[in-house]
Amino acid sequence: MPTRDLFVIGASAGGVEALSQLVSHLPHDLAAAVLVVLHIPQDRPSVLPRILSAAGALPATHAKGGERAVHGHLYVAPPGRHLLVHDGTLRLSSGPKEGGHRPAIDPLFRTAARAAGSRVVGVVLSGSLDDGTAGLVSIKQLGGICVVQDPNEAICGDMPRNALQNADVDHCLKVASIAELLVRLSREQVADTKRPHNQLLEREARIALDDGSQDVTPAPGEPSQFSCPACGGVLNEIHDGDLLRFRCRVGHAYGPDALRMEQQSALEGALWAALRALEEQASLARRLAVRSRELKQGKTAGRFDDRATAAERQAAIVRQALRHGLSSSVESEEDGPGTAPAKPATAHRSKSQA
Repeated sequence: MPTRDLFVIGASAGGVEALSQLVSHLPHDLAAAVLVVLHIPQDRPSVLPRILSAAGALPATHAKGGERAVHGHLYVAPPGRHLLVHDGTLRLSSGPKEGGHRPAIDPLFRTAARAAGSRVVGVVLSGSLDDGTAGLVSIKQLGGICVVQDPNEAICGDMPRNALQNADVDHCLKVASIAELLVRLSREQVADTKRPHNQLLEREARIALDDGSQDVTPAPGEPSQFSCPACGGVLNEIHDGDLLRFRCRVGHAYGPDALRMEQQSALEGALWAALRALEEQASLARRLAVRSRELKQGKTAGRFDDRATAAERQAAIVRQALRHGLSSSVESEEDGPGTAPAKPATAHRSKSQA
């Protein structure tokens, strides 16, 4: 009878510390393969396998496309590539970013659930925003186990807290206790019953696997009023149970928190561009006013002065908006992580609490 032998782990801000602590408690003969996604810049080399190998007894390497995951080994997503599971092997994809990330956690969780069903254990550790939540929903739908780090222990508790609010989490534990739980689960036999894959999961898995199906199949969900921050296309609104998500035609995907942050970033960029244009316009008008006076063209100089004054007033309004927006953002981060719009009033209680 099969056991729970595929562990998928996602982390972001504060994740290196949490991952290092977790693997330090895992035995060298762990009867499971461990796949890891950490949000990292795609244009920089990653030394995470070296860090994790030094932290514990399990060897860690960057995953390679086409290899089979073996027990007692850590496979880390390389920079700029999604780590996926397909037909019993690991796949690497340069497909659309999810939540602004590649590698992202949700594609790994989703494809692992599709490939291994109840054999999968998904773990969300420290991180910002909401990556991993949708993936845990998929794991749970196909009989897997969902685990999150205690948000109060995490350096950044957004991702664990968002998962608790929006997914049916089985265990919420401190990292040391998560390691003990994983060892126990690796010995737990599970019924080899394959639950039917839902259509949404299949379509999103194909997008992640980059098999070209999205070229002929409409994006899941219904069109929303929002545009994709990555490509400018229409974002479709997806209701995955109670979880609200967004995805565009070419495959970029966002949770509510990630979309809000992308929109805020785009708005700030537009405001800075507007401020620059207005200040340049005011400077040019002032320069032309001086030139007109030198040429004894008083009325023309007055018109340029008026234009400069109007541009300076508009620039002052934009600068005030930028200062107000930035201060509000800082205050909201200090107050706590972003809200989870899907289920703001209630949160799932975990079945195991440290």
